[in-house]
Amino acid sequence: MQGSNRIWSVVVSEDGRWIVSGEKGGKVVIWNAATHEKVLEFREHEPNVRAVDISSDSTKLAVAGGGIIKMFSITSGTRLLPPLPHNWAISLKFSPDGSRFATASPDSGFRIYSTYNGDILFDSGPKRSIDDQVGTPLAWSSDGQQLFVATKGKITSFNVSHLSYSEWSIHETQSLASIASSGRFIACSAGTSVSLWDCVSHKQIGSVMTHNANLNCIALSPTGGYLACGLKGGKIMIHSLREVLPPEYFYRRLPLVQVRDEALESWIQDDPANTELLLSAEITSASSPSHFVLANRALIRARLKHWALAAEDVKESLRVQPSTIGYIAMAIVLLGQGDRDGALYIFDRAFHDCELHDIRLLLLLKSFLVFESGNQEEAIARVEYLATRANKDDDGATYLYSQVLGAMYMKQGNYARVIQLIERAKSLAPKQEQSLPLKTISLIFGWSFSGLDVIAQQCLSETLYSEGRTREAVEILLNIIKTSDKEILGRKETVDWIADFTKKCVTTLEHIGDEAFRPVKHDDTITQYSTALSLCRLFIMQSRARAEKRLWEDALQDANEAVKADTSYPWGYEAKYVALHALKRYDEAIDAFESMLHVIEQSHDSTIKQLRKNYISPSETIKAIDLIARGILESCPLVVVDVTTGYLCDSTARMRVFKDSSTFKELVSSMTRELDNERIRQVVASFFGYVMLSHAWQGNEPLFQDINAVKSVWNLPGMPQNKKLRNFCNETRRLGHNWAWSDTCCIDKTTSSVLNQSVTSMYRWYADSAATLVYLADVAHPSKPGDLTHSHWMTRAWTLQELLVPRVVLFYDSEWKPYLGNTSPNHKECPEIMQELADAIKIPHGNIVTFLPDDLGVREKLRLASTRNATVKEDVAYSLIGIFKSDIRPQYGEGADALGHLLEEIVARSGEVTVLAWSGESSSYNSCLPASLSVYNQIPYNPPSLEGEEMETCITELRGKLAQQDALSIYNRISFLPPARFATRRLHLPCIVFSVRRLVVHDLHRGNEKLYRAKVSGLGKVEFTTADDLPLDKPQKLVFVHPWIRYIRGPSDGVAWGDDLESDTNSDSDLDLDSSGEAGWDEVAPPSSSRAGSTLQINDYTRALQTIARLRQPFNALLLIQLPNGEYKRVAAENEIVVSGLGTDITSKNIRAKVLEVL
Repeated sequence: MQGSNRIWSVVVSEDGRWIVSGEKGGKVVIWNAATHEKVLEFREHEPNVRAVDISSDSTKLAVAGGGIIKMFSITSGTRLLPPLPHNWAISLKFSPDGSRFATASPDSGFRIYSTYNGDILFDSGPKRSIDDQVGTPLAWSSDGQQLFVATKGKITSFNVSHLSYSEWSIHETQSLASIASSGRFIACSAGTSVSLWDCVSHKQIGSVMTHNANLNCIALSPTGGYLACGLKGGKIMIHSLREVLPPEYFYRRLPLVQVRDEALESWIQDDPANTELLLSAEITSASSPSHFVLANRALIRARLKHWALAAEDVKESLRVQPSTIGYIAMAIVLLGQGDRDGALYIFDRAFHDCELHDIRLLLLLKSFLVFESGNQEEAIARVEYLATRANKDDDGATYLYSQVLGAMYMKQGNYARVIQLIERAKSLAPKQEQSLPLKTISLIFGWSFSGLDVIAQQCLSETLYSEGRTREAVEILLNIIKTSDKEILGRKETVDWIADFTKKCVTTLEHIGDEAFRPVKHDDTITQYSTALSLCRLFIMQSRARAEKRLWEDALQDANEAVKADTSYPWGYEAKYVALHALKRYDEAIDAFESMLHVIEQSHDSTIKQLRKNYISPSETIKAIDLIARGILESCPLVVVDVTTGYLCDSTARMRVFKDSSTFKELVSSMTRELDNERIRQVVASFFGYVMLSHAWQGNEPLFQDINAVKSVWNLPGMPQNKKLRNFCNETRRLGHNWAWSDTCCIDKTTSSVLNQSVTSMYRWYADSAATLVYLADVAHPSKPGDLTHSHWMTRAWTLQELLVPRVVLFYDSEWKPYLGNTSPNHKECPEIMQELADAIKIPHGNIVTFLPDDLGVREKLRLASTRNATVKEDVAYSLIGIFKSDIRPQYGEGADALGHLLEEIVARSGEVTVLAWSGESSSYNSCLPASLSVYNQIPYNPPSLEGEEMETCITELRGKLAQQDALSIYNRISFLPPARFATRRLHLPCIVFSVRRLVVHDLHRGNEKLYRAKVSGLGKVEFTTADDLPLDKPQKLVFVHPWIRYIRGPSDGVAWGDDLESDTNSDSDLDLDSSGEAGWDEVAPPSSSRAGSTLQINDYTRALQTIARLRQPFNALLLIQLPNGEYKRVAAENEIVVSGLGTDITSKNIRAKVLEVL
């Protein structure tokens, strides 16, 4: 069973059917204890489920977490009570009878609630608060009358009846305490030791058990015979408490009888020989055997008719100590030896040593002695007299006497009277277990009171059958099936009798029916065969009863008999289908279900025929599964490796494997009444779940054609690269998945359409994978922190998305051992590994754990890619298609243009021009784009923040220098610039343009680089270095541009650019020279006042001044040179050209907003 990464609490139901875990994240999971399958899962508390418990009848589940208590049906998950608030409750415990439950809190004490309506029966208040711990501070006494609460240094006992407290100090006062109770005694752990305490006297018993480490938790076995201690460091110690405590703490308490659990269970199972061995071993091991153990063995030996030995035991028992049980045993021995009078006489001695509350039971026991002595009528009369004297409101007494009289009448053969008595007693039966007085009677005299009505009905059926009254016998037989409880019907003797008697009746009725099938006896024939139909139903009922007990082979046999009894009755086929489905014989189950549908469709009974609409056929289910499966396969990799066979499988082959699998057949077989599309989707998605390999290529990796040549991955020769692939497949299979994908062999790279589709789909494949396994070939075993981030894998282009995108990632060293020895199911949930990666790539580890493309900005994603490289030049760009949600089509052979296409689309999609902030070599694709992603590892210049008082100061200064009309003119020009865009590799760049008036070479800088000094309109003097030879005689061809329009506009400029506002950006020349040598400009014209008014508050003088103030900030300028046809080309610079911004001489003329066409 695999829970979450932290389990806060766990509990097992008393019937052994359920395990419930309370987990991190408020999750509660109910597991089938036998199959370890997850039955139910729901989230009910945040952040964690601190405590869970199951009622003693195994039907109710209580959950505590987040200061709320909730109760559910354990089978359906239905909430049984509204949420019950108890602040910081971290522990809860049902009372033994399940009618109440207690909760405890370190903040507000403990409370007792009613299980039935959630009422608070008692609230201790904060003064009785517990310690904040992960232990078990609550326990109940066996009668549910005392609640024990452990705190540091003491145990508090709360008497539920008297609402009173008592408390006592424990052996250790400095550590947190945990307790567990057997009902007779309490085990209490604190620090490194455990002490034991009597539940009644509250006195310490036995010796303190000390360990070499602190204890985190303790638990007692159901009998109290063993104590389990969970020590810090993961060690578990088991102690046998029978070596520490006196024997009486392990005896089951019954009226008059005291016996150890193991012997009692053997005695109850009616195994006298084994019981004698157990009691003899106890007597032999004791220095002085107790009187009741000797008396018990005397009773067992009397059962075995070892009269002489029994007499010796009882005499020794009475010699050691006269007792009630001793005299009873003596009476039984005397009766067995033929001394009836002596037996009755000695039995009366038992009354002398008995407790007052045992007298009624002794009178009843004497009635049994009288019955056994041969006076049956007198014995029955005695019991009936006791019944008349009992309180009419005492249901327990009425039940007891009815059962005793039923047993006595059974031995007389008065079956009708037995059935009458037991029917009355059924409603009065104890809910939890058999009546304790009846259990004592069973042990002493060997009588059975279980299933008396069934036994009586069996005997009556046999009698009627022997008299030829088969139909009446069958009616009683059917009544046994309909009215008896599951426990009795599940007993082997009952099951065998029903099977034998039914077959006997079927044979008889078939014979009678055949004889009766004559023209004059048609009515008789119909009557006889309707009884055969009843037997068919009987077989179906028995099949269902056995199915309840999970006796599937027996249930199938009964269902086959039902079909044989009546082939026209559809529910026999249904019972057969249920058994076959449970036996996982799905093909046969589907056939049985189809037979049932056919019988319903062909039925002459219109009522049955109408039931067809309640079912769906297997063909309908298969059609629905096909549709969903094909949809899921469309988003899966084109080809994967079947890790079982090692074959490469496309979607058709996987579909074929799926339909041959038990998973598919179980799914078809399980859908009978309605299509559960959600379950189909979950099952199909799980089956087709695939695991991706992430690695760095190592030379001659196995390719698609290599696998096809040898048919299977397992047939590849023993080269290291092949071994890596096989190890990957083995690990995938170990993790429970069917399919594995590796970029080496699962892409047919000789087919361009397949290669291109794979490249563009790879992001989605990793995102949808069940897991991605990262193989670090250069990380030696054992790995150590830092090895991952220094691995060659961290430098590869494709591995960026392979790290970020999958939900589940597992890292392995060179020996395929988990990185850092971490065996958790997802290394993205390992803080240590995630922090190592976050520190290396410098993004929050949360973005690594749950990455979405929009979580990071364009520039940040380019920075992450800037340190990675690829063997194939195009892969530098193609590996980022998914991370940027790009639509570019791969075209291997385009070389460096691939990066240009990617960056072009980034600008085109978002108008984002931060991709232009770089220094270095220009791309041949477009001069404004870099030749390599590595330039994005540089941190671009960001101007200092301008806000608050500093902004106010700037605005105040500008108000005195710039008229409102000029400010608004500048503002409108900037505000209505369109977004940047690309067309046929040409960048249409909105910007503020500053012309170069004069240019000189100052010095050679490094190598062939030159240091230039320019005088720029509006900017003053600017220095920069470049390897390009610039025209010193024509400086007017050069311009510096400010392309960071979004920054200039500010965080909320309120302008929405529309197509109708777009300027003429397709002119042949954006910049012309006038006769004076100054550049002439095609300015971006502001819209008419009516148009502008609808978009912008044109009179907002302050906003305009804020925009102009930002223009005065230093910025990273781009240097462009005009080409003969009027377009521009970027001049590549070794370093960013950071200019000081506009000076104080600001006019509408020297701030020019323009869209330039850049090649």
